[in-house]
Amino acid sequence: MNQRAYLDHNATAPLRPEVREAMQDAFDLVGNPSSVHAEGRAARAAIEEARTKVAALVNARPEDVIFTSGGSEANALALAPPGGGASWKAFISSIEHPSVLSGGRFRPGARTVLPVTGEGIVDLGSLARMLAEEVPEGSRPFVSLMAANNETGAAQPVAEAAGLVHETGGVLHTDAIQVAGRLPLDMSALGADLLTLSAHKIGGPKGVGAVVLAAGASVQPLMTGGGQESRRRPGTENVAGLVGFGVAADLAAKELSAMGEIARLRDALEEGVRTIAPDAVVFAQSVARLPNTSLIAVPGLKAETLVIGLDLAGVSVSAGSACSSGKVETSHVLTAMGADPEVARAAIRVSLGFRSCDNDIQDFLSAFGDLVKRLRKDEKAAA
Repeated sequence: MNQRAYLDHNATAPLRPEVREAMQDAFDLVGNPSSVHAEGRAARAAIEEARTKVAALVNARPEDVIFTSGGSEANALALAPPGGGASWKAFISSIEHPSVLSGGRFRPGARTVLPVTGEGIVDLGSLARMLAEEVPEGSRPFVSLMAANNETGAAQPVAEAAGLVHETGGVLHTDAIQVAGRLPLDMSALGADLLTLSAHKIGGPKGVGAVVLAAGASVQPLMTGGGQESRRRPGTENVAGLVGFGVAADLAAKELSAMGEIARLRDALEEGVRTIAPDAVVFAQSVARLPNTSLIAVPGLKAETLVIGLDLAGVSVSAGSACSSGKVETSHVLTAMGADPEVARAAIRVSLGFRSCDNDIQDFLSAFGDLVKRLRKDEKAAA
């Protein structure tokens, strides 16, 4: 291979050339966006143009977009409802990103985890029951359900969940970070009260994100001391980063029609994997998924071994399990789905993006095939 095959877009997408160019120009905007002189007004105008583009990506109003330092901060802010959480009962799906699972300003004991099916879809029946039986008198439900899972790609029934939540006077937040640019996003159609985004998943810069509010929704600021973002998120704005976010959002919206080709590449990859390893497991394959995501396991083969072997062969993917200080922990998503622990520890995630092509799939399958053959040969020799 003369060039690496980068197949880890769900972790971060490569910076788009158009974004890089726009950001380079934005670095010349010397004024503070809060200043009233010409330089300040130019910086402010650049931010507001970016806000308009990000709002358009999800069919929202620009004034309802709150910029943050990234997706994790956006989730933390979204999970800070008015009143500091004292009057809320939180229901968080078991497959959420760690920034949601461990985030939020809710009183002790006021968080319940929502179960999912074996295919990784939130159990709406359990949600309906919990909303009816587990919200204390005087409290309102706050539900967080991601639009699609970052590991399996499984799309979640956000609109249906929102209907149940709103019937009980509650609020629904959806982490739409992985869906942006891959499936159509419409704030009204989803029925979400709060929606979160991250720039670097769509080819924008790292360290930039947003919370988008529906009409009438609000958040409790995590910090105070500045009037930026309508006093909802203080601090001098990252002008160049926000400009890059706006350009990436605009391009991602325009490229939605290309997702059919990305889905074709994903399907070709999964077909090739099954040819190489007929016992391979593709998680969430029977439900609606992101067009770019495959979570695959070959029983008996460790994920970290596959990730390292593929990396040495010039192919970048992620493990379906998280490594911390050298210790491998089974994916909380697959645990929630009830996956066999041995299979869960074998899961690798392949995620495609705007620059993925047939050559990337061929490179992956070639490297994957050689690796599986060698590892299974070693297994037989050891036996």
